[in-house]
Amino acid sequence: MQRPLQIAFKGLDTSPALEALIRERVDRLEHLYPRLIGCRVVVEVPHRGAGSAKVPIQISVEAEVPGRGPVIGKDSENRHEAKEDHTAALNNAFEAVERQLDKLSGTRDQEATPAASDGMAGMVVRIFPDQGYGFIQSDNAPELYFTRNAVAGDVFDQMKVGMMVHVTMATDEGPMGPQASSVRLIDRSRSPS
Repeated sequence: MQRPLQIAFKGLDTSPALEALIRERVDRLEHLYPRLIGCRVVVEVPHRGAGSAKVPIQISVEAEVPGRGPVIGKDSENRHEAKEDHTAALNNAFEAVERQLDKLSGTRDQEATPAASDGMAGMVVRIFPDQGYGFIQSDNAPELYFTRNAVAGDVFDQMKVGMMVHVTMATDEGPMGPQASSVRLIDRSRSPS
């Protein structure tokens, strides 16, 4: 990882055993996904009433990967489930991140061209030519908003619903949610006319 691991305990004392398990799981993440930039794990106890005997726990794992926003896994245990063993919530949160990273690395392995490794394939699902924007759907991301300015070449006015595109996701959200920083047509001959 390029950045050091960050572990935070909020509302409870630091647990050396839990911290060791976190480090072990992060090492496994690094092994599975060597391009990992950084990882942050937060172990916290949400607000609870004074009369509650067992401590609920919430675990958040945020992994930073190149070319997209953070991959996040969360889990929590209710007071009656916790039994002071918080490994189940921790394992569930890390497994959620691992599933997402597996999906990402599997997609990247299937991409044919080196230029495609910086983005993903998608399909135009809605387009508003008069307003100069549209939306792209991809398996790896929520529906992405894109503008005329994000489209490579001078082909925005030729784009239609169903056209296949190569899209790079922006790091910041736009006015309509997640957005594309660049969009280019993959193969005009396969796109609907």
